Amino acid sequence: MNIFVGNLPREITEEDLQEAFGAYGKVASVSVIKDKFTGEPRGFGFVEMPNNNEGKAAIAGVNGKMVKGKSLNVNEARPKGETRGGAGAGGPQRGGRRPY
Repeated sequence: MNIFVGNLPREITEEDLQEAFGAYGKVASVSVIKDKFTGEPRGFGFVEMPNNNEGKAAIAGVNGKMVKGKSLNVNEARPKGETRGGAGAGGPQRGGRRPY
C-alpha cells in the first residue's frame, strides 16, 4: 500500500517516518519529497507498506499525529494523475461563446 503523508515539518527525516510507520508493521520504503532546485523538503512524502491491513492501521494511527509541531495528514496515495475533482472535465465551462 502506498501512503501519502502531508503537512510534514521541514526538519523531518525519512528515519522519523520509518519509525512512526514501523510501529504498525513492515515498511518497504520511505521518501520525503524535496525541491529539485533547492533540495529543501516540499512538505510531503510517501511510505510504502506491503501489507494492506498494516497500512490501513498506520493511516488510522498516524493521521493527525503531532510530529515536531505539525499535525500530519495521512491517507492512501492516489495514482499519479488522478485528481480530486472540482471544475475539470464536465465541470462548469468558462469563457468562449455561449450556445443560444
